[in-house]
This record gives sequence, structure tokens and C-alpha cells, in this order.
Amino acid sequence: MKLLKELVEIRGASGDESRVRDFVIDYINKNENKWLVKPQLFYGDNFQDALILVFGQPRTAIFAHMDSIGFTVGYDKNLIKIGGPRTIDGIQLVGSDSLGEIETELMVIEDRDGSVDLQYVFEREIDRGTILTFKPNFRETDDFIQSPYLDNRLGMWNALKVAETLENGAIVFSTYEEHGGNSVGFCGKFLYENYGLRKALISDITWVTDGVPHKKGVAISMRDSSVPRRSFLNQIIELAKNSGINYQLEVESAGGSDGSTLQKSDLPFDWCFIGAAEDNVHSPDEIVAKFDIMCMVELYKYLMQNL
Repeated sequence: MKLLKELVEIRGASGDESRVRDFVIDYINKNENKWLVKPQLFYGDNFQDALILVFGQPRTAIFAHMDSIGFTVGYDKNLIKIGGPRTIDGIQLVGSDSLGEIETELMVIEDRDGSVDLQYVFEREIDRGTILTFKPNFRETDDFIQSPYLDNRLGMWNALKVAETLENGAIVFSTYEEHGGNSVGFCGKFLYENYGLRKALISDITWVTDGVPHKKGVAISMRDSSVPRRSFLNQIIELAKNSGINYQLEVESAGGSDGSTLQKSDLPFDWCFIGAAEDNVHSPDEIVAKFDIMCMVELYKYLMQNL
């Protein structure tokens, strides 16, 4: 899990993903000669901070978002959410500004009228606009991984593990997923226009619920706030059955992902969200079962070979 630990330590809230992208490019350059197929890399100004890998003759794309939740420093020590982070008094935050490295903590102030303000606790004023993220704290036991930002550095890790043996396929490392904007539209358009791709698997992390517990396998989402096309979903489920890999079926009314953005685009992409389930969502203590992680990697490998 050394690679996952390194990934969760990189600061990369929505809109600030360039360090994560550069880490992935460096990792690929150092490791691609050991992979079954050496991919083509597409990145640069036309892709903003997103990154696309293309292997062989691709039929299906994996989308994994690189960004995380966090906070922006506003006025008078106030903090503004990036995405939907949990706001628990005393959470440790890190960042950097013009005066150097910052390690601070979150203070939640609730007024008598019930309104809540978020502020940082620090010995000096932090530069306006500075981005703060959860302090890294990677923990591993025999059965579980616990850390900030398993959503979605674990989805990225999964894609990079699949890349090791991928012969034909594409991987998109996307941006802005946690805060509404997205690079998925133009990345999908690039793959559709240049390679004819119309199938996508969303490598992201979902929630532990009454219907989706730990240690029962990877979750295949039948719907969240968006509804994938049923014929494609049925194809995924049938392949999962044939694979012999443990999986669970998820049905939710809320939540979204890169799949939602693909569905709202004008591209004829089919998509399905497939990911391990975590507890303590959007907190510094996200936790995922290793068994579910293993099932996630194996099912992605199987689907990328058989779709």
C-alpha cells in the first residue's frame, strides 16, 4: 500500500490538482516499462490538469477523479468549504501560503440562532485564498485501510493497479469532481472523437450503508442521483456474476460522480459506478476493508478484458 499512502499525502483539492497529476505522470514514467502495454499519455493545456492514458485499441475507459474536498481561506479567519467535507471541531488541516507551511485546526462556531461559522486556529493570519486540506494520517491493519482522502485516491490507486496488466483500454484521471465542475466532458469527447469510446467505468469510492457493508465485495451501483442505462448495467452485472468475484449491488437516491457528468453531456457514453465502500465519509478517518479493495481491482481487470 506504499503507493496509496503516497497518493493520499498529496494536497490536491478541487481546482488544485496539478501536483497529483504530476505525481501520476512521474509514477507512470518510472513504472510503465514493467507494465504489459506501454500507454500513450495525453495532458497539457488542452486538458487543463486532467490526464488520459490510452492502451492498445481501447474499448472501455476508466474514470478516476484526482481531486479532494478541503477548505479555502476567506476573510477574518473564516473557512469556505470545497466540496462537502465533514466539519468536526479540532480537525487538523495543512497547507502553505507566502509565509510557508501551515498546520492548523478547524474551529466550528455555532451561534445562538443556529448558524455555523468555520474558522482556523493559527498564530498568524493565513493568506486569503489559501487552500487547506486534511492532515495526512494513513493507518493500516490486517483488515482495513483508514486515511483521509481514500475518496478518491483509492479509486486512482485501483486504476493504476489495473494499468499494470491492461492491454486495451483508456484511463482518465479527472478533476473538479468534488465541487461540481468537471473535466470529464472534454476528456470524454476526446476519447469518443479519437477512439470511438462509448463505455465508461467510474473508479470511485462509495458509502457503507445498511445495504452495502464492509467485507462483502466491491459495490456495483445500480443508481445514485443519476440512473445509468439499464441494458449496460445488466451487462456489467452479468459479467460480474461470471467472474466469480465478490460484489454487492448498491441502490441509492443521492450522490454523484464522474458518471453523472458523462450522463449530462451530449456524448453517447454508457457508464457504471463500481467501487469499494467506505465509512466515515468525507472525514479524516475514511475506512475501507482490504477485501473490498482486492475485489475492486480484480473486477476492474475482468471487466476491462471482457466488456
